[in-house]
Amino acid sequence: RVFDPACGSGNFLVIAYKEMRSIEAVINQRRGEEERRSDIPLTNYRGIELRDFPAEIARLALIIAEYQCDVTYRGQKEALAELLPLNAQNWITCGNALRLDWLSICPPTGTMVKMHGDDLFSTPLDQAQIDFENEGGETYICGNPPYLGSRNQTDVHRADLEPVIAGKISSWRSLDYVAGWLVKAAEYAKLSPCTVAFVTTNSVNQGLSVSLLWPSILQHEIEIVFAHRSFRWSNLASKNAGVSVVIVGFSNAVLSRPKYVFEANEVRQVSHINAYLIGAEDIYIEAARTSLAALPSMEFGNMPRDGGHLLMDWQASQRLLREAPQASPFVSRYIGSEELINGQLRFCVWVEDEDEAVARAIPLLAERFSQVAVMRQNSTAAATRGWATRSHRFVQVPGVGQTSTLAIAGVSSETREYLPVDLLGTSNVVSNLAFAIYDAPILNMALIASRLHLVWIATVCGKLETRYRYSNTLGWNTFPVPTLTEQNKADLTRCAECILLAREAHFPKTIADLYDPEDMPDNLRRAHETNDEVLERIYIGRRFKNDTERLEKLFELYTKMTQNSGKSSRTKKVAA
Repeated sequence: RVFDPACGSGNFLVIAYKEMRSIEAVINQRRGEEERRSDIPLTNYRGIELRDFPAEIARLALIIAEYQCDVTYRGQKEALAELLPLNAQNWITCGNALRLDWLSICPPTGTMVKMHGDDLFSTPLDQAQIDFENEGGETYICGNPPYLGSRNQTDVHRADLEPVIAGKISSWRSLDYVAGWLVKAAEYAKLSPCTVAFVTTNSVNQGLSVSLLWPSILQHEIEIVFAHRSFRWSNLASKNAGVSVVIVGFSNAVLSRPKYVFEANEVRQVSHINAYLIGAEDIYIEAARTSLAALPSMEFGNMPRDGGHLLMDWQASQRLLREAPQASPFVSRYIGSEELINGQLRFCVWVEDEDEAVARAIPLLAERFSQVAVMRQNSTAAATRGWATRSHRFVQVPGVGQTSTLAIAGVSSETREYLPVDLLGTSNVVSNLAFAIYDAPILNMALIASRLHLVWIATVCGKLETRYRYSNTLGWNTFPVPTLTEQNKADLTRCAECILLAREAHFPKTIADLYDPEDMPDNLRRAHETNDEVLERIYIGRRFKNDTERLEKLFELYTKMTQNSGKSSRTKKVAA
C-alpha cells in the first residue's frame, strides 16, 4: 500500500499506482494471464489532503489512472465495463494530517490484536507490549509535505505541531513545519513494516535542526535507508522560484536492506546513513567554544547598539572630515557581510577608552556621543541603558586587528563556489554582521576559502532561506583539520597569497563581481583549484571525488577529534 499524508491532487499516488500496474502486467504476461483482472485495489493508495477540491481531484485522478491502465493492459471494452458505475468509496481523506490519526486512515498491515499500556504514540516501543497477527504486506509512506520555516509560522501552524512534537523535542518551535510529518511517520513506522520517503526542505538535515529533530526519529529501530542530498527543485506552480530540497527515506531496522546515498548523477552504497545524509555513523555536531583543530579564535564582529549615530555612509564621513579634519584618527571603515561582498562603503566612529577625552573635544563627535547616550538611556533593555555613560564606544567589542583581519561574511549567496573571505589591513572595524580572525597567519584564509570548508558550513551550520549562514562556534570551531606540518603551512600560505594576488589583478572588482559563477576570472579559478588540490591532498593524498566523499572524511575526522579531545559529541556507534 502507498499512503501520502500530504497528497494534494494525488500525483504521487497516481504515479505509484501506474508503476505497480506496469509490474503486475509483466507478471501476468509471464504467467500467460494477460486478460487477468487487476489484483491491485485503488483503496491501497490512500491520502490526506487539507483542502476539499484537491482531495476530490486526487480520488478522481486515481479512478482515471485505473481506467487508463485497464485500457492499456486489458482493452477498452473491459476497461469501460469495470469503470462504471464509479466506485463510491472514498480513500482520500480531507483533513489536517497533523491532527488526524494516521492509524485510522491507513491501519498497519499486520492486525493489532491487543496493546498493553497507555496511548501507543506516547509510549516508547520497548515499553509497549503489542501483539500482531501479521497478514503480510508493507506500507510505503511518501509525499511532499508543506515547508514553512519557524519564522514564517503562524499560531495556527504551531498549534498543529505542538501535540505532535512538543513532548518529544524541547526546542520544537525552531523546526520547519515539515518536521511534523517526519515525526508522525516515524511513530507510524514503529507499528508495522513500513518505509517512509518525503521530499522535504533541506533545512531538516542541516544545522541545529539535525540535533533537535533526528534523535527523536532515529530511535526505536528506525534508520535512514536512502537519501538524495540537497538539490534545487521547482514545480509547475505559478510564481514558483524553486527551493533546495532533499529526499530522505527511513524504515524499521527490521527491514534491513542496502543503503544508498544519491547526489547529482551518482549513487553510492554505504553501510549506514546519518541525519546529515552522509554515509557515516550517527553523530550530531554541537557548537564548540574553541577550535577542535587548535585553529585561531574566530570572533563575532563588533556591535555598536548606537541608534546609528556612530555609523555613517561615505558622504557623511566625507562631510565630517571636511568640517572636522581632526576627527580623522577616529573614523574607520566599517565592514559587514554586505560591505565585504559588494564593496559598499560604510564608516564608523571608533574611539578607544584612552582617547575618549580627545574625541569628546571635537564638537561634531561630541554631538554624536550625546545622541548615542540618549538612545541608550531610552532603551527598554537594562544592559543597553548601562552603556549610556560610555557613549563614545561600541557596546560589544570582541576585538580589532592590530596588523591584519580575516573577515568572513555572516550570510552569503549559495550560488558562489566559495565562501566570501577577505584580508583586511588596519583601520577596519568588522561589524556584528560578519566574523573575524585577528592577527592570524593567512593560511587560515586558505582553509576558509576551500571547497572543503564550504560543504562543511553548508551541512552543519544550515542556511538562511537558501543562503549560506556562517557560524564561528558551530562551523569554524568544529571544522576538522589534520595536523599540519611546516611544509603544509607554507603551501597553504602560498595558496592564500595566490588567491589574493589573483583578485588584485582585477581591482576594483568586488567579491560579488569576482565570484560570479558565470564570470569568474580564469586566474582566480585556477588559484582556488590549486588551493583545493593542496588542501585535499593534505587530507587524503588526492582530490576528493565529490562533496559526499568530502563530508564523509570530515565526519570521520570530527569523530576522532572529539574522542581524542574528550569534548562532548553525541554519537551512536554503528556496527560495521
